[in-house]
Amino acid sequence: MNEMTQAEQDALDAATFRRLLKHLDDNKDVQNIDLMILANFCRNCLSKWYLAAAEDAGHSLDMNAAREHIYGMPYSEWKAHHQPDATPEQLAAFEARTAKSD
Repeated sequence: MNEMTQAEQDALDAATFRRLLKHLDDNKDVQNIDLMILANFCRNCLSKWYLAAAEDAGHSLDMNAAREHIYGMPYSEWKAHHQPDATPEQLAAFEARTAKSD
């Protein structure tokens, strides 16, 4: 791999992150609980990481704004339109995953 400047690496990282957000937006049927079960992170985790990065960079941001950036709409709207209640199977798988982490 060619050596890159930090600015070039940052631009690639940002482009990759934007592509991840678009992929998640294009696949709203992938539920947060499924992401947590399989990958141990979800859209809410991304929101928290985004908020922490903003704060580390000295920006004033709140959780609602961070979530809206990640979800592409207010979180309450996303939940109402795209997040059904977790199934008993999803809850059991999540609890089993959480038990492994302890």
